[in-house]
Amino acid sequence: MIIDFSKLNGNDSIDTILDPREIFDLLPEKDPKYDEYLRDVQTEVLNKWFDDSRDKKDVILKMNTGSGKTVVGLLMLKSCLNEKKGPAVYVVPDPYLVKQVMEEAHDLGIAVTDNINDSSFRKGEAILVINIYKLMNGKSNFGVNEVKVNIGSIVIDDAHACLDITEEQFTINIPKDSEVYSFIFELFKESIKQQSEIGLIELECSEPNAISLVPFWTWCEKTNEVMRILHSHKDSKDPKLKSLIFGWPFLKDNLHLCKCIIGSDGIEISPNFLPIHTLTSFENAKRRIFMSATISDDSVLVSHFNIDHTSITNAITPNSSNDIGERMILIPQELNPSIEDSDLKLFYKQLSQTNNVVIIVPSNYRARFWSDIADMTLNTSNLNVGIQALKNGHVGLVVVINKYDGIDLPKSACTILVIDGLPDVRSKRDRIQQSWFRGNELLTSGIIQKIEQGMGRGIRSKDDYCVVFLMGRSLVNHLYVNDALSHFTPATRKQIELSDMLAKQIRGKDLNDLNDVINYALSRNIDWIKTSKGALVKIKYESNINFNEKILLERKAYNEALKSNYRESSRLLLEAINKETNPIITGVLKQELAEYLQFYDPVEAQQTLMSAVNDNNQIIHPIEGIVYNKLMPSNVSQAQQLIDFINENFKNLNKFAIYLNNLIEKLIFLPKTSNAFEQAIMDLAFVLGFKGQRPENEYNRGPDNLWSIGNSKYFVIECKNGSESAKIIKHDCNQLNGSINWFYEKYDENNSCIPIMIHKSIEFEYAAAPNKNIRIINEEKLNLLKDNLANFSSSIPSSITNVQKIDELLEMYSFKEEQFIKCYSLKYV
Repeated sequence: MIIDFSKLNGNDSIDTILDPREIFDLLPEKDPKYDEYLRDVQTEVLNKWFDDSRDKKDVILKMNTGSGKTVVGLLMLKSCLNEKKGPAVYVVPDPYLVKQVMEEAHDLGIAVTDNINDSSFRKGEAILVINIYKLMNGKSNFGVNEVKVNIGSIVIDDAHACLDITEEQFTINIPKDSEVYSFIFELFKESIKQQSEIGLIELECSEPNAISLVPFWTWCEKTNEVMRILHSHKDSKDPKLKSLIFGWPFLKDNLHLCKCIIGSDGIEISPNFLPIHTLTSFENAKRRIFMSATISDDSVLVSHFNIDHTSITNAITPNSSNDIGERMILIPQELNPSIEDSDLKLFYKQLSQTNNVVIIVPSNYRARFWSDIADMTLNTSNLNVGIQALKNGHVGLVVVINKYDGIDLPKSACTILVIDGLPDVRSKRDRIQQSWFRGNELLTSGIIQKIEQGMGRGIRSKDDYCVVFLMGRSLVNHLYVNDALSHFTPATRKQIELSDMLAKQIRGKDLNDLNDVINYALSRNIDWIKTSKGALVKIKYESNINFNEKILLERKAYNEALKSNYRESSRLLLEAINKETNPIITGVLKQELAEYLQFYDPVEAQQTLMSAVNDNNQIIHPIEGIVYNKLMPSNVSQAQQLIDFINENFKNLNKFAIYLNNLIEKLIFLPKTSNAFEQAIMDLAFVLGFKGQRPENEYNRGPDNLWSIGNSKYFVIECKNGSESAKIIKHDCNQLNGSINWFYEKYDENNSCIPIMIHKSIEFEYAAAPNKNIRIINEEKLNLLKDNLANFSSSIPSSITNVQKIDELLEMYSFKEEQFIKCYSLKYV
């Protein structure tokens, strides 16, 4: 056995030098792939960190995907160990990435381990590499509300992805088939009924997608009872209660500051903000480095990790943003709204004959759309095998389910990448907030961030290239509202802008012409390469930190509430309210204010909530309810209403066509889509030149939809697009009958209504007693309506000021008041 005596005195200078650039130069066993030099962007980032920021507790580092963040993170932690700021931990989103970081460290010659009990980690000699689940869980080996394992320095890599996982870890989910669900449901049954009788009925009938937020005053009143129920099951061996077992230690001391959402499939309990202080080792770490490629709104680091934003003035970034690989980013359905998903499906299949085409879809349901042509479909069970197959050679068309981060597809592993549709909203809390904010830009940033994560999978270095397609009506429509494109990082925005300039030359043409365009990238056309790289030369990272002041104040208010200082929490929320001009956001903030007021002034809490509902009627309603605002008829013609709607909401007719195609896509008979369907039905009213309202959603009473069609006439509409019953059941019939009664309670005898049921069947079950005037829109009629809407959209003249022409088109497609019922509905049998 040969002894290396140099290791007995600290391995020479490798374990004593602090400058990470010098550490890299002196590493004796690094792989030849590093060419003995760091990349310029890596050197720039390490310079800024070591010279200006290494003594700061919290640092934000932004580098493009594929620019060498892992090497930078490992060198920073090695520097920290040499400075005796250990133990050091490198955190990634999932186990797959742990292996990648370990391999990178091995190639560098830096000591790492994935075992928290390894003495080399505890003594500060090796870096611990773990996934975020190992750190952020209620049974964490690092300790909860205590320090079991000290952390000196920590890197959170792919921080954007770790944020989502951390949020899940601080959430308790109780499945429907657990007795815990039954106990909690019974506690809040009456308060749910007070908010919405139909909401309670839908929960009791286990209707897909039914959810209800427990009113905060009832939650406060019964928190102790919930605590006893959860505590009695905290050590359960039932695998269905795994979320409770691991989430309870995080939430047990602040359950009163949580929201409880009851759904037909389970209960979700989550805090307003993450009580990250319970992870004492993480909270006390001397150095915390958050690395990301796609965070454009840094507020999430405050809301989730409670960083001290006052100590951070700028993010650490390279000097230039040209470290990103080459991407041609195309949006076919924006170039030509008549292109259907089915057309793109065939187009991508043809491309997959000679290229690896990777399609990222949001759900198992959407994966079924591709199942007949996919060569592989990857989920968590076979992801590693599929990724390796792509890296090894040509596979063809590969569908990846809901994996927007954490996978690397360099070079020929993926030359064509498709993002199909908007990422799914997974949590019940997100669904509630979608309803509250109604597409406000506060939701846009997170969605765009997820999309950009996915777009980065196909380029893993500066020399890599990929053609990226964005498809799906919902996604394309989303990109052109709330200035969504501005939420991409500068380099991605520039690549979209460049690709758009190129593609404009074929605007309105078919996919064959698009094929010619992408061949510039795939065939490595020298002019395209020069233009693409040249466009990024002057692009700079946005080093300014973007903290949303509203979120900062909300987080401060939550931190004060953790100390039971509810009056200070209220003061901070009032400050946020006074600075806000958007009534939708103001309403949500007032609801949060009412939650804090409840702890010391319940009467004022209800009065504040009443004011909040006047700003935003989607939020929780006060105990006394709210006054219904009638849907008043317009004093202009149907055609003029439509022209006004288009002019007020869309910059051009192409954007209106995208909007309408997205609406059409949502008009489907499918379980768990009721909210999107009902919203689309309301939006359809305005598209046809009518006016629409969702009374049950906005006021907790009345029909799903109400249309004012002119001349004091209305459509009272109940939507059962998710029903799977062969006939219209008694419950649904009674609901529509009740909505008819509601209409005549709210509107006088000078008004009339036609009741409409949207259902697959036109036949009521024997026990039902339908009103004689009920009409049915079944699947056949809905499809006819959708076809005519598509044709109507393409027929609208370029000059949208011609009232007579629009009126003629409305009549041509049977959209006029007197035609709609005859053409698109049936008498029941």
